[in-house]
Amino acid sequence: MDEPSMPNSSAGAPQPTPPTGPPTPPIPLAELLAREELGLRRIAGPADADLLWVHTSEMADPYPYLLGGELLLSAGVLLTDPDHYVGRLVEAGAAALGFGVRPVHETVPTALIEACDRQGLPLLEVPPETPFTTIARAVWRLMAEARHRELRRVTRAQQALATAAARPDPVPAVLHQLATQLGGRAALLTARGQELHAAGRRPDPEAAGALTRLARVVARERPGSPSSATDTHGGTHLSAYALGGGEGLVLALATRQRESGDHTVAGIAVVLLSLLAAPHQGADAAGRSAALVRMLLGASPAEVAPLLGSTGPWTVIHARRTDGAPADALTAGALGASLGTALVDAERGAGEAVRVLLGPGPEPARIAARPGETAAQARPTAQPGERAPEPARPTAQPGGTTPEPARPTAQPGEHALEPARPTPRPGWTLGASAPTPVTALAAADAVAARALAHARATRAPLTVDAPTGGLAALVPPEQATAHARALLAPLTTPLADTLRCWLSLHGSWDRTAVALGVHRNTVRQRIGRSGELLAMDLDDMDVRTELWFALRQT
Repeated sequence: MDEPSMPNSSAGAPQPTPPTGPPTPPIPLAELLAREELGLRRIAGPADADLLWVHTSEMADPYPYLLGGELLLSAGVLLTDPDHYVGRLVEAGAAALGFGVRPVHETVPTALIEACDRQGLPLLEVPPETPFTTIARAVWRLMAEARHRELRRVTRAQQALATAAARPDPVPAVLHQLATQLGGRAALLTARGQELHAAGRRPDPEAAGALTRLARVVARERPGSPSSATDTHGGTHLSAYALGGGEGLVLALATRQRESGDHTVAGIAVVLLSLLAAPHQGADAAGRSAALVRMLLGASPAEVAPLLGSTGPWTVIHARRTDGAPADALTAGALGASLGTALVDAERGAGEAVRVLLGPGPEPARIAARPGETAAQARPTAQPGERAPEPARPTAQPGGTTPEPARPTAQPGEHALEPARPTPRPGWTLGASAPTPVTALAAADAVAARALAHARATRAPLTVDAPTGGLAALVPPEQATAHARALLAPLTTPLADTLRCWLSLHGSWDRTAVALGVHRNTVRQRIGRSGELLAMDLDDMDVRTELWFALRQT
C-alpha cells in the first residue's frame, strides 16, 4: 500500500513543476467510483471532482510533494490531526483522498470524515482487499480511454473543419462547424469588436459584452498582446484567439461547458481562419499599394501593371455564388486565393458580381477551360514528357470585340509567360474574358460580365469568352468595325445587347431572359423590334451569321 503510483515518492525531493508530455484529460471521480471491482465508496465530501494524478504518501504533511488534482491514497500511518491534515491537502489542491482501512485503522476515523465534509474534500473508503496500485492502474486506464476519445473527437473535428474550409463560403462554414463541434457561439471579430461573421446560439447580452472585451485583449493592436485569453461569465466559458496575418481579427468563443480537446479544436480553426482571412501573397502588398497610389496620381494602367507582379496578359473574371447568396469580402478573397490572385473586388454593393483580375501564371497540371469553351469541354494540359491534347474547337460565346491577347516575347534566357486559365470553382459560377492586354481591361470587364450571364443561363460553372479568330480574323479590324457600326446603327444599346445574348444562346427565349434578368416577353419584344429596325429576317441563318459577326466587333 506504500508503493508510489507515479515517479514522485514522498521520500524523494519535491518537484516544483509537473512532468512534461501531452496533457491528459481529467477523469471524473464518478467514473472511478463506477468501477465495481475496486469496491470504493465515497463517505464524505462533494461528489464532483476531476482526477489528474494518483499519488500514495504516508507523510504527516504531503503538501510539498503535491502538484494539484491528485487522488491521494493513504492508510493514515502518521495521521494525528485530521483537521490540519485535510486543510493542507485542500491548500495543495488535492482532488480527493482515498483512505485504506487495515492494518493501521479498522475503520475510517470519524474526525477525518467530519474534516472532509467541513472543508469540501471528497473522501473515499478503500477496502482491505483493494491495493493502492490497483486503484492507480484503474485511473491510468481511464485516462488512456479518455485520451483516445479526445483524439478521436479532435480528428473528426479537424476533418469537418477542413471540409468546411473548402466550401465556397469558407469563413462562415468554418465558424458554423466550430460552433457545432463546441456546442456554443463562434464569431469572427475585428480589433474594435465588430462582428464580421458568427454562428451558433448568441449568448446573453452581458456575456456577449464580456466576450467583446476579451477579444480586445488579444487583438494585436499593440506589441505584447497575448495570443489567447479565457474567462468565465455567469456560467458561460469565454475564449478569444488572435488570428495571424496582422489584420487584427479575433476568433471569439462562448460555450456553456468546457471539455477536454476544445482548445485543440479551436486551435485548428484559428489556423484555418488565419489562412482564409489573410490577404493572398501572390502579389506583394507593398506593390499593390504603390500601384494604387500611382493610379490615383494619374498613372496609366500600363505604367502600374508591373507593380502588380506582371505586365500581362490579364484575364477579367466575374463571379457569383451558385446558391445566389451575396459574397462578402472574406468569401471573395478566398475565391481569389483559390484562383491564385489577390486582385479581387467584392465591394461593389449588394447584388453585384465579384470581379477578379487574374494575371499570367502557367500551371500545367490544371484542367482549365480554354477560350471558347465551357468547363464541360475543358481538357487537361500536357504534363512534362506528355503529348499535348488536341485543343477543343472554339465555339462562339457572348461578347464584343476582344483585342488579340498580347503575347509577351521571351527575353534571352527567359520563357514567355503563358496566360492564366481559370478553372471552375465549387459553389461559384464564373464568366471570364480572354487574356487581354492591360490597355483593354475595360472592354474585357464588359466581356466577362456577358460571359457570366451566359454561364448562368446555360447553368455552366464557367464560360470563357473566345477572342476573334477563324474567318472573322481575316477581315482587317478597321473595315470590320466600320461595317458593324453601319449595320447596327439603327439599334439602341439595350436592343444590341439583347440581340447579342439571344444569338449566343441559339435563339432561346428563356435562357436569354435568365441571362439578362428580364421577362421572356421582354426578350421577344426586343428581338422583334430589332428585326423591324434592321429590316431583316432574324430566322434566316445567313442573317444571324452576319449579325453575329457584326456584334462581335462592337
